[in-house]
Formats: sequence, C-alpha cells, structure tokens
Amino acid sequence: MKTPSASRAEARPARALVWDAPVRVFHWLMVLSFFVAWISAESERWQLVHVTAGYTMAGLVAFRLLWGVVGTRHARFTDFVRGPSAVLRYLRSLFGPRPEHHTGHNPAGALAVLALLALTLATTAAGWATYNDVGGEWLEEAHEVLANTMMLVVVVHIVAVVASSLLHRENLVAAMVSGRKPVPAEEGIRRAWRGLAAAMLVAVLSFWALQWQAAPQGGMVAGQAATAEHDEDD
Repeated sequence: MKTPSASRAEARPARALVWDAPVRVFHWLMVLSFFVAWISAESERWQLVHVTAGYTMAGLVAFRLLWGVVGTRHARFTDFVRGPSAVLRYLRSLFGPRPEHHTGHNPAGALAVLALLALTLATTAAGWATYNDVGGEWLEEAHEVLANTMMLVVVVHIVAVVASSLLHRENLVAAMVSGRKPVPAEEGIRRAWRGLAAAMLVAVLSFWALQWQAAPQGGMVAGQAATAEHDEDD
C-alpha cells in the first residue's frame, strides 16, 4: 500500500538541470549591470560606472550570441526561437485549460530574449558613440530612447515571468538560480559548465577592477573639464 507522501512524490516529476551555469551567470550579471547603468545614467559623477556597466552588458551579449550557437541544449537559439505561428499558438494556449509548457524558453519569451539582446547592442553602441563624441546630439537622444525601450521590455519580461510561473506552477526565478526545473530527466542537460561560468565571472570582475583603477584619473579629467568650463562661463 502506498502512503500519501509516496503518491505525492510520484506525482511530482524530478527536478532536472535545464539552465547551465554560464546562462545563469549571464542572466544575473545582465540584471545587475542594467540596474547599475540605469541608476547611474543621469549622474556625471558616476559616468565611469555607467560606462563600465554598459560595456559589461555588451561583452555579455557577445558571449550569449556565441553560446546560443555552441552552448547546451536549452541555451541554443535553435531550441527556443520559433516563428510567428508558434508564438501565436502559445499565447492562445494561455487562455485555455492547458497552457503550452516548454522546458526552456517559450516562444513568446524567446522574443523578449532576442529583443533584449538587440537593444543591448544598439544602446551600448549609441552610448559608446556619445561617450567618445562620435556623431551628434541625435545619438545621445537615440541612446536614451533605446534605454527607455529596453526598460519597457524588461518590465514586460518580468510581468510575463510572474504570469508564466503562476500558470505553469513553477518558480522560474528560482530555476534561473538553481538551473533546475520539475521536468523529466530526459529533457534536461548533462553538464552545467561551471568552469566556464567561473571564467566569465572572473573576466567581468577583472574588467571592473581595471575600470576602478582608472576611476581616479577619469574623475580628475572630468573635474578639470568642469572647472575649465566654469571658468569660461565666468
């Protein structure tokens, strides 16, 4: 005779590894970098911090594009990028009794992923041009518009993650931390690639350290420029 606890254990599928460590490190570094870039955007004092966060995001996206081709099963674009019909079918299923469930990104979530990757590259490119005085004021305005659009996509993404977690009764935020989801073992991946994730983290932290070392000189230059401008106005 089976006990109630045994029956409940059989009803729940095992938690298989779905998201490899590089994908998770990429995700949370992007979250942190975007947050830092956003709150430092209007401060001249923290300009180097803003620039560092933007460059970090650009580097992370470059890695994600490569990992989306050669990475693990659910990290590859071929696993989750689908056409418009698949997106519409998934969205329609959300209003039915059995919403479509996808082990990796769902077709609608894939659009958010692609949009954020593209917006990151466009925003950092415009930011780099503005920071290095390449182009004109329109690039500065474009940078701001792109950043605001990116924030809008981020908000929509967060709302969608919460809604999807409720509909499918799985914590998607926790899954992006642990890498595991309640799916059959055959739908998971075999290797977490923790060494590569560690190398990513070391590379980002090393870049931040180099930028930090440059901060006093950058601050002095900015201060001197501000003083000279003030003297000219007088």
